[in-house]
Amino acid sequence: MQSRRKLRVRLIVTFVLFGFCLSALFAGASLYVRAKVENQLIDRSIEADLEQAVENKHLHPEQPPHSDLIIVWFWNDHTVYQAPLAWQGLKPGVYDMRGGSDGMPQRYKLAVVRKYGLDAFLTYDISREDLGKRQLITSLIAAVLLFTLLSLAVGYWLSRRVMRPVTDLAQRLRAFRSGRQLESLAPHFAEDEVGELAAALDDYAQRQSTLIQRDREFNADVSHELRTPLAVIASTTELLVATPGLPPKLQTRLQRIERAVRQATELTQALLLLSRAERSGPVDGETTDVAKVVEEVIDTHRPDVGRKPIELRAEIESVAMVEAPSSVVAVALGNLVGNACKYTQEGEIVVRVQAGRVRIEDTGQGIKAEDAEHLFERGVRGEGETVKGAGLGLAIVRRLCELYGWRVSLAPRADRGTVATLDFGGGEVPG
Repeated sequence: MQSRRKLRVRLIVTFVLFGFCLSALFAGASLYVRAKVENQLIDRSIEADLEQAVENKHLHPEQPPHSDLIIVWFWNDHTVYQAPLAWQGLKPGVYDMRGGSDGMPQRYKLAVVRKYGLDAFLTYDISREDLGKRQLITSLIAAVLLFTLLSLAVGYWLSRRVMRPVTDLAQRLRAFRSGRQLESLAPHFAEDEVGELAAALDDYAQRQSTLIQRDREFNADVSHELRTPLAVIASTTELLVATPGLPPKLQTRLQRIERAVRQATELTQALLLLSRAERSGPVDGETTDVAKVVEEVIDTHRPDVGRKPIELRAEIESVAMVEAPSSVVAVALGNLVGNACKYTQEGEIVVRVQAGRVRIEDTGQGIKAEDAEHLFERGVRGEGETVKGAGLGLAIVRRLCELYGWRVSLAPRADRGTVATLDFGGGEVPG
Protein backbone atom coordinates (compact mmCIF):
# COMPACT_ATOMS: atom_id res chain seq x y z
CA MET A 1 0.00 0.00 0.00
CA GLN A 2 1.40 3.32 -1.00
CA SER A 3 2.03 6.03 1.63
CA ARG A 4 -0.51 8.85 1.76
CA ARG A 5 1.87 11.31 3.43
CA LYS A 6 2.57 14.53 1.61
CA LEU A 7 5.81 14.68 -0.33
CA ARG A 8 7.10 17.46 1.92
CA VAL A 9 6.53 15.37 5.05
CA ARG A 10 8.30 12.44 3.44
CA LEU A 11 11.28 14.66 2.63
CA ILE A 12 11.47 15.89 6.23
CA VAL A 13 11.18 12.37 7.63
CA THR A 14 13.86 11.13 5.23
CA PHE A 15 16.22 13.95 6.17
CA VAL A 16 15.65 13.37 9.91
CA LEU A 17 16.21 9.62 9.56
CA PHE A 18 19.36 10.26 7.55
CA GLY A 19 20.70 12.69 10.19
CA PHE A 20 19.81 10.33 13.03
CA CYS A 21 21.34 7.26 11.37
CA LEU A 22 24.50 9.14 10.41
CA SER A 23 25.04 10.60 13.88
CA ALA A 24 24.17 7.28 15.56
CA LEU A 25 26.64 5.49 13.29
CA PHE A 26 29.31 8.06 14.15
CA ALA A 27 28.57 7.66 17.88
CA GLY A 28 28.75 3.87 17.66
CA ALA A 29 32.01 4.05 15.71
CA SER A 30 33.46 6.46 18.28
CA LEU A 31 32.61 4.10 21.14
CA TYR A 32 34.06 1.14 19.28
CA VAL A 33 37.29 2.91 18.33
CA ARG A 34 37.71 4.32 21.86
CA ALA A 35 37.19 0.89 23.45
CA LYS A 36 39.54 -0.78 20.97
CA VAL A 37 42.35 1.77 21.28
CA GLU A 38 41.99 2.09 25.05
CA ASN A 39 42.11 -1.67 25.50
CA GLN A 40 45.24 -1.98 23.37
CA LEU A 41 46.99 0.91 25.17
CA ILE A 42 46.20 -0.52 28.61
CA ASP A 43 47.36 -4.00 27.58
CA ARG A 44 50.66 -2.72 26.20
CA SER A 45 51.19 -0.37 29.16
CA ILE A 46 50.70 -2.90 31.95
CA GLU A 47 52.62 -5.58 30.08
CA ALA A 48 55.55 -3.19 29.60
CA ASP A 49 55.40 -2.17 33.27
CA LEU A 50 55.39 -5.79 34.38
CA GLU A 51 58.33 -6.64 32.08
CA GLN A 52 60.28 -3.74 33.58
CA ALA A 53 59.41 -4.87 37.12
CA VAL A 54 60.61 -8.42 36.36
CA GLU A 55 63.91 -7.11 34.95
CA ASN A 56 64.44 -4.97 38.06
CA LYS A 57 63.61 -7.93 40.31
CA HIS A 58 66.08 -10.11 38.43
CA LEU A 59 68.86 -7.52 38.67
CA HIS A 60 68.04 -6.31 42.17
CA PRO A 61 66.26 -9.11 44.02
CA GLU A 62 66.02 -7.21 47.30
CA GLN A 63 64.80 -3.92 45.77
CA PRO A 64 61.00 -3.38 45.59
CA PRO A 65 59.38 -2.04 42.39
CA HIS A 66 60.44 1.54 41.86
CA SER A 67 56.92 2.79 40.92
CA ASP A 68 54.34 3.25 43.63
CA LEU A 69 51.58 2.83 41.07
CA ILE A 70 52.51 -0.78 40.28
CA ILE A 71 51.58 -3.62 42.58
CA VAL A 72 53.40 -6.76 41.50
CA TRP A 73 53.26 -10.23 42.98
CA PHE A 74 56.32 -12.46 42.61
CA TRP A 75 56.49 -16.19 43.10
CA ASN A 76 58.89 -18.83 41.95
CA ASP A 77 58.08 -22.25 40.56
CA HIS A 78 57.72 -23.70 44.06
CA THR A 79 55.59 -20.96 45.60
CA VAL A 80 53.27 -20.07 42.72
CA TYR A 81 50.57 -22.15 44.39
CA GLN A 82 50.17 -19.24 46.83
CA ALA A 83 48.76 -17.12 43.98
CA PRO A 84 44.99 -17.11 43.38
CA LEU A 85 43.84 -20.31 41.77
CA ALA A 86 42.55 -18.55 38.65
CA TRP A 87 46.02 -17.16 37.95
CA GLN A 88 48.14 -20.28 38.37
CA GLY A 89 47.65 -21.90 34.98
CA LEU A 90 47.76 -18.74 32.89
CA LYS A 91 50.38 -18.35 30.20
CA PRO A 92 52.25 -15.06 29.71
CA GLY A 93 50.03 -12.31 28.36
CA VAL A 94 47.23 -9.93 29.37
CA TYR A 95 43.81 -11.19 30.42
CA ASP A 96 40.42 -9.65 31.23
CA MET A 97 39.42 -10.98 34.63
CA ARG A 98 36.42 -10.78 36.96
CA GLY A 99 36.93 -10.76 40.72
CA GLY A 100 34.81 -9.54 43.58
CA SER A 101 36.54 -11.71 46.26
CA ASP A 102 39.97 -11.79 47.97
CA GLY A 103 40.04 -8.00 47.77
CA MET A 104 40.13 -8.00 43.98
CA PRO A 105 38.04 -5.47 41.99
CA GLN A 106 34.97 -6.55 40.04
CA ARG A 107 36.67 -6.16 36.69
CA TYR A 108 40.40 -5.92 36.14
CA LYS A 109 43.17 -6.74 33.69
CA LEU A 110 45.85 -9.22 34.67
CA ALA A 111 49.33 -9.19 33.10
CA VAL A 112 51.35 -12.41 33.43
CA VAL A 113 55.12 -12.75 32.88
CA ARG A 114 57.11 -15.94 33.55
CA LYS A 115 60.79 -15.22 33.31
CA TYR A 116 64.07 -15.95 35.16
CA GLY A 117 62.26 -18.54 37.22
CA LEU A 118 59.81 -15.93 38.43
CA ASP A 119 56.03 -15.87 38.07
CA ALA A 120 55.03 -12.21 38.00
CA PHE A 121 51.46 -10.87 38.04
CA LEU A 122 50.21 -7.29 37.76
CA THR A 123 46.57 -6.19 38.09
CA TYR A 124 44.93 -3.09 36.73
CA ASP A 125 41.45 -2.05 37.91
CA ILE A 126 39.42 -1.16 34.82
CA SER A 127 36.13 -0.63 36.65
CA ARG A 128 37.28 2.90 37.30
CA GLU A 129 37.12 3.46 33.53
CA ASP A 130 33.38 2.76 33.55
CA LEU A 131 32.56 6.24 34.83
CA GLY A 132 34.41 7.85 31.92
CA LYS A 133 32.72 5.44 29.51
CA ARG A 134 29.27 6.32 30.88
CA GLN A 135 30.03 10.02 30.59
CA LEU A 136 31.14 9.49 26.98
CA ILE A 137 27.97 7.52 26.15
CA THR A 138 25.82 10.26 27.71
CA SER A 139 27.64 12.90 25.69
CA LEU A 140 27.24 10.89 22.46
CA ILE A 141 23.51 10.34 23.06
CA ALA A 142 23.09 14.06 23.62
CA ALA A 143 25.05 14.73 20.42
CA VAL A 144 22.85 12.28 18.46
CA LEU A 145 19.67 13.97 19.72
CA LEU A 146 21.12 17.40 18.95
CA PHE A 147 22.07 16.39 15.40
CA THR A 148 18.62 14.81 14.91
CA LEU A 149 16.90 18.04 15.95
CA LEU A 150 19.27 19.96 13.73
CA SER A 151 18.41 17.62 10.85
CA LEU A 152 14.72 18.23 11.53
CA ALA A 153 15.20 22.00 11.36
CA VAL A 154 17.36 21.83 8.23
CA GLY A 155 14.98 19.32 6.60
CA TYR A 156 11.98 21.55 7.34
CA TRP A 157 13.74 24.57 5.86
CA LEU A 158 15.03 22.71 2.80
CA SER A 159 11.68 21.01 2.16
CA ARG A 160 9.98 24.40 1.99
CA ARG A 161 12.50 25.66 -0.54
CA VAL A 162 12.55 22.45 -2.59
CA MET A 163 8.77 21.92 -2.54
CA ARG A 164 7.77 25.52 -3.20
CA PRO A 165 7.61 25.11 -7.03
CA VAL A 166 5.77 21.79 -6.71
CA THR A 167 3.29 23.31 -4.24
CA ASP A 168 2.71 26.24 -6.58
CA LEU A 169 2.10 23.84 -9.47
CA ALA A 170 -0.38 21.81 -7.38
CA GLN A 171 -2.28 24.97 -6.37
CA ARG A 172 -2.60 26.07 -9.98
CA LEU A 173 -3.90 22.62 -10.97
CA ARG A 174 -6.41 22.69 -8.10
CA ALA A 175 -7.68 26.01 -9.41
CA PHE A 176 -8.25 24.33 -12.78
CA ARG A 177 -10.08 21.45 -11.09
CA SER A 178 -12.41 23.89 -9.30
CA GLY A 179 -13.73 25.10 -12.65
CA ARG A 180 -11.49 28.01 -13.51
CA GLN A 181 -9.92 28.09 -16.94
CA LEU A 182 -6.40 26.70 -16.91
CA GLU A 183 -3.78 29.22 -17.92
CA SER A 184 -0.38 28.23 -19.26
CA LEU A 185 1.78 26.80 -16.44
CA ALA A 186 5.28 26.75 -17.94
CA PRO A 187 5.93 30.54 -17.85
CA HIS A 188 5.55 30.54 -14.05
CA PHE A 189 8.39 28.08 -13.40
CA ALA A 190 12.13 27.91 -13.96
CA GLU A 191 13.68 25.69 -16.62
CA ASP A 192 14.20 22.73 -14.30
CA GLU A 193 12.40 19.44 -13.68
CA VAL A 194 9.28 21.22 -12.37
CA GLY A 195 9.33 23.50 -15.41
CA GLU A 196 9.51 20.48 -17.70
CA LEU A 197 6.58 18.92 -15.83
CA ALA A 198 4.58 22.14 -16.19
CA ALA A 199 5.32 22.25 -19.92
CA ALA A 200 4.27 18.61 -20.30
CA LEU A 201 1.01 19.34 -18.43
CA ASP A 202 0.37 22.33 -20.68
CA ASP A 203 0.80 20.15 -23.76
CA TYR A 204 -1.40 17.39 -22.31
CA ALA A 205 -4.13 19.86 -21.28
CA GLN A 206 -4.10 21.45 -24.73
CA ARG A 207 -4.45 18.11 -26.49
CA GLN A 208 -7.20 16.96 -24.12
CA SER A 209 -9.12 20.21 -24.52
CA THR A 210 -8.90 19.88 -28.30
CA LEU A 211 -10.11 16.28 -28.22
CA ILE A 212 -12.98 17.05 -25.84
CA GLN A 213 -14.08 20.05 -27.87
CA ARG A 214 -13.91 18.04 -31.08
CA ASP A 215 -15.93 15.22 -29.47
CA ARG A 216 -18.59 17.62 -28.22
CA GLU A 217 -18.85 19.37 -31.56
CA PHE A 218 -19.09 16.06 -33.41
CA ASN A 219 -21.85 14.74 -31.11
CA ALA A 220 -23.74 18.02 -31.32
CA ASP A 221 -23.44 18.20 -35.11
CA VAL A 222 -24.45 14.58 -35.68
CA SER A 223 -27.35 14.84 -33.24
CA HIS A 224 -28.53 18.06 -34.84
CA GLU A 225 -28.23 16.79 -38.41
CA LEU A 226 -30.07 13.55 -37.61
CA ARG A 227 -33.14 15.40 -36.41
CA THR A 228 -34.32 16.38 -39.88
CA PRO A 229 -34.21 12.93 -41.57
CA LEU A 230 -35.70 11.33 -38.46
CA ALA A 231 -38.52 13.85 -38.49
CA VAL A 232 -39.16 13.13 -42.18
CA ILE A 233 -39.22 9.37 -41.55
CA ALA A 234 -41.52 9.80 -38.56
CA SER A 235 -44.02 12.01 -40.41
CA THR A 236 -44.01 9.79 -43.49
CA THR A 237 -44.51 6.66 -41.39
CA GLU A 238 -47.37 8.33 -39.53
CA LEU A 239 -49.09 9.14 -42.83
CA LEU A 240 -48.60 5.61 -44.12
CA VAL A 241 -50.02 4.07 -40.93
CA ALA A 242 -53.10 6.27 -41.27
CA THR A 243 -53.69 5.04 -44.83
CA PRO A 244 -56.91 2.96 -44.86
CA GLY A 245 -56.93 -0.60 -46.11
CA LEU A 246 -53.32 -1.47 -45.25
CA PRO A 247 -52.56 -5.18 -44.95
CA PRO A 248 -51.93 -6.24 -41.30
CA LYS A 249 -48.34 -7.31 -42.02
CA LEU A 250 -47.48 -3.97 -43.61
CA GLN A 251 -49.11 -2.09 -40.75
CA THR A 252 -47.06 -4.10 -38.24
CA ARG A 253 -43.86 -3.31 -40.12
CA LEU A 254 -44.72 0.40 -40.24
CA GLN A 255 -45.36 0.38 -36.50
CA ARG A 256 -41.92 -1.17 -35.96
CA ILE A 257 -40.41 1.61 -38.08
CA GLU A 258 -42.36 4.13 -36.00
CA ARG A 259 -40.96 2.68 -32.75
CA ALA A 260 -37.43 2.59 -34.15
CA VAL A 261 -37.69 6.25 -35.21
CA ARG A 262 -38.93 7.22 -31.77
CA GLN A 263 -36.06 5.30 -30.16
CA ALA A 264 -33.51 6.93 -32.49
CA THR A 265 -34.96 10.37 -31.73
CA GLU A 266 -34.67 9.77 -27.98
CA LEU A 267 -31.12 8.55 -28.35
CA THR A 268 -30.22 11.58 -30.47
CA GLN A 269 -31.57 13.90 -27.77
CA ALA A 270 -29.60 12.02 -25.11
CA LEU A 271 -26.36 12.26 -27.12
CA LEU A 272 -26.94 15.97 -27.66
CA LEU A 273 -27.42 16.33 -23.92
CA LEU A 274 -24.20 14.45 -23.15
CA SER A 275 -22.23 16.60 -25.57
CA ARG A 276 -22.88 19.72 -23.49
CA ALA A 277 -20.30 20.82 -20.92
CA GLU A 278 -22.76 20.76 -18.02
CA ARG A 279 -22.38 19.26 -14.55
CA SER A 280 -26.07 18.43 -14.14
CA GLY A 281 -28.77 17.46 -16.57
CA PRO A 282 -31.51 19.96 -17.51
CA VAL A 283 -35.06 19.07 -16.54
CA ASP A 284 -36.92 22.02 -18.13
CA GLY A 285 -39.70 21.54 -15.60
CA GLU A 286 -40.63 18.15 -17.14
CA THR A 287 -41.86 15.37 -14.86
CA THR A 288 -41.86 11.87 -16.32
CA ASP A 289 -44.10 8.96 -15.36
CA VAL A 290 -41.64 6.07 -15.18
CA ALA A 291 -44.35 3.40 -15.59
CA LYS A 292 -45.49 4.92 -18.87
CA VAL A 293 -41.93 4.99 -20.20
CA VAL A 294 -41.46 1.37 -19.13
CA GLU A 295 -44.52 0.31 -21.12
CA GLU A 296 -43.20 2.11 -24.22
CA VAL A 297 -39.72 0.61 -23.80
CA ILE A 298 -41.13 -2.91 -23.47
CA ASP A 299 -43.30 -2.38 -26.53
CA THR A 300 -40.23 -1.16 -28.47
CA HIS A 301 -38.09 -4.15 -27.48
CA ARG A 302 -40.63 -6.92 -28.02
CA PRO A 303 -39.29 -7.54 -31.55
CA ASP A 304 -35.82 -8.08 -29.99
CA VAL A 305 -37.17 -11.15 -28.22
CA GLY A 306 -38.26 -12.59 -31.56
CA ARG A 307 -39.15 -16.25 -31.41
CA LYS A 308 -37.16 -16.98 -28.26
CA PRO A 309 -39.22 -18.58 -25.46
CA ILE A 310 -39.11 -15.47 -23.29
CA GLU A 311 -41.89 -13.67 -21.43
CA LEU A 312 -41.23 -9.91 -21.39
CA ARG A 313 -43.55 -8.07 -19.01
CA ALA A 314 -43.78 -5.08 -16.66
CA GLU A 315 -44.94 -5.13 -13.05
CA ILE A 316 -45.97 -1.75 -11.62
CA GLU A 317 -45.55 -2.07 -7.86
CA SER A 318 -45.52 1.65 -7.05
CA VAL A 319 -45.94 5.05 -8.68
CA ALA A 320 -42.59 6.62 -9.69
CA MET A 321 -42.32 10.16 -11.00
CA VAL A 322 -38.96 11.65 -12.00
CA GLU A 323 -37.97 15.23 -12.77
CA ALA A 324 -36.21 14.58 -16.07
CA PRO A 325 -37.06 14.48 -19.78
CA SER A 326 -38.86 11.32 -20.82
CA SER A 327 -36.32 10.79 -23.61
CA VAL A 328 -33.49 10.50 -21.06
CA VAL A 329 -35.42 8.00 -18.94
CA ALA A 330 -36.33 6.05 -22.07
CA VAL A 331 -32.71 5.82 -23.26
CA ALA A 332 -31.49 4.66 -19.83
CA LEU A 333 -34.22 2.04 -19.43
CA GLY A 334 -34.04 1.07 -23.12
CA ASN A 335 -30.38 0.13 -22.88
CA LEU A 336 -30.93 -1.92 -19.72
CA VAL A 337 -33.95 -3.76 -21.15
CA GLY A 338 -32.17 -4.20 -24.50
CA ASN A 339 -29.22 -5.84 -22.73
CA ALA A 340 -31.57 -8.22 -20.93
CA CYS A 341 -33.17 -9.19 -24.27
CA LYS A 342 -29.76 -9.81 -25.87
CA TYR A 343 -28.35 -12.04 -23.12
CA THR A 344 -31.51 -14.01 -22.28
CA GLN A 345 -32.28 -17.05 -24.40
CA GLU A 346 -35.25 -18.41 -22.45
CA GLY A 347 -37.33 -17.78 -19.35
CA GLU A 348 -38.53 -14.29 -18.48
CA ILE A 349 -37.59 -10.63 -18.29
CA VAL A 350 -39.51 -8.69 -15.64
CA VAL A 351 -39.32 -4.90 -15.40
CA ARG A 352 -40.45 -3.90 -11.88
CA VAL A 353 -41.37 -0.27 -11.23
CA GLN A 354 -40.88 0.40 -7.52
CA ALA A 355 -40.74 3.52 -5.37
CA GLY A 356 -37.92 5.63 -6.78
CA ARG A 357 -36.34 2.88 -8.86
CA VAL A 358 -36.74 0.28 -11.61
CA ARG A 359 -35.43 -3.30 -11.43
CA ILE A 360 -34.90 -5.38 -14.58
CA GLU A 361 -34.67 -9.07 -13.71
CA ASP A 362 -33.81 -11.66 -16.34
CA THR A 363 -33.06 -15.39 -16.51
CA GLY A 364 -30.08 -15.06 -18.84
CA GLN A 365 -26.55 -16.35 -18.47
CA GLY A 366 -25.82 -13.99 -15.59
CA ILE A 367 -22.64 -12.13 -14.62
CA LYS A 368 -19.90 -12.42 -12.03
CA ALA A 369 -20.19 -10.02 -9.11
CA GLU A 370 -16.60 -8.85 -9.56
CA ASP A 371 -17.27 -7.99 -13.24
CA ALA A 372 -20.33 -5.80 -12.60
CA GLU A 373 -18.56 -2.40 -12.48
CA HIS A 374 -16.27 -3.33 -15.35
CA LEU A 375 -19.27 -3.74 -17.68
CA PHE A 376 -20.06 0.00 -17.47
CA GLU A 377 -16.79 0.87 -19.20
CA ARG A 378 -16.79 1.87 -22.85
CA GLY A 379 -16.21 -0.99 -25.27
CA VAL A 380 -16.73 -3.75 -22.69
CA ARG A 381 -19.31 -6.39 -23.57
CA GLY A 382 -20.69 -9.29 -21.61
CA GLU A 383 -19.79 -12.87 -22.43
CA GLY A 384 -21.83 -14.54 -25.12
CA GLU A 385 -20.97 -16.03 -28.48
CA THR A 386 -24.23 -15.02 -30.20
CA VAL A 387 -24.34 -11.47 -28.84
CA LYS A 388 -23.09 -8.60 -30.96
CA GLY A 389 -22.61 -4.99 -29.96
CA ALA A 390 -20.13 -2.16 -29.45
CA GLY A 391 -20.28 -2.18 -25.66
CA LEU A 392 -21.49 1.44 -25.45
CA GLY A 393 -25.04 1.06 -24.07
CA LEU A 394 -24.15 0.69 -20.39
CA ALA A 395 -21.51 3.41 -20.67
CA ILE A 396 -24.19 5.82 -21.95
CA VAL A 397 -26.49 4.82 -19.09
CA ARG A 398 -23.73 5.49 -16.54
CA ARG A 399 -23.02 8.95 -18.03
CA LEU A 400 -26.72 9.87 -17.95
CA CYS A 401 -26.93 8.73 -14.33
CA GLU A 402 -23.91 10.86 -13.40
CA LEU A 403 -25.53 13.83 -15.11
CA TYR A 404 -28.84 13.49 -13.22
CA GLY A 405 -27.57 12.12 -9.91
CA TRP A 406 -29.06 8.66 -10.41
CA ARG A 407 -27.43 5.32 -9.63
CA VAL A 408 -27.25 2.26 -11.84
CA SER A 409 -25.92 -1.16 -10.87
CA LEU A 410 -25.71 -4.75 -12.05
CA ALA A 411 -25.72 -7.84 -9.84
CA PRO A 412 -26.10 -11.59 -10.30
CA ARG A 413 -29.58 -12.91 -9.59
CA ALA A 414 -30.01 -15.31 -6.67
CA ASP A 415 -30.91 -18.37 -8.77
CA ARG A 416 -30.03 -17.49 -12.36
CA GLY A 417 -29.64 -14.38 -14.47
CA THR A 418 -28.93 -10.74 -13.78
CA VAL A 419 -30.62 -7.88 -11.91
CA ALA A 420 -30.13 -4.34 -13.24
CA THR A 421 -31.27 -1.53 -10.94
CA LEU A 422 -31.85 2.08 -11.97
CA ASP A 423 -32.24 4.11 -8.77
CA PHE A 424 -33.50 7.66 -9.34
CA GLY A 425 -32.52 8.77 -5.82
CA GLY A 426 -32.84 12.53 -5.46
CA GLY A 427 -34.54 12.72 -8.84
CA GLU A 428 -37.74 11.14 -7.49
CA VAL A 429 -40.85 13.22 -7.00
CA PRO A 430 -43.18 11.92 -4.33
CA GLY A 431 -46.29 10.58 -5.94
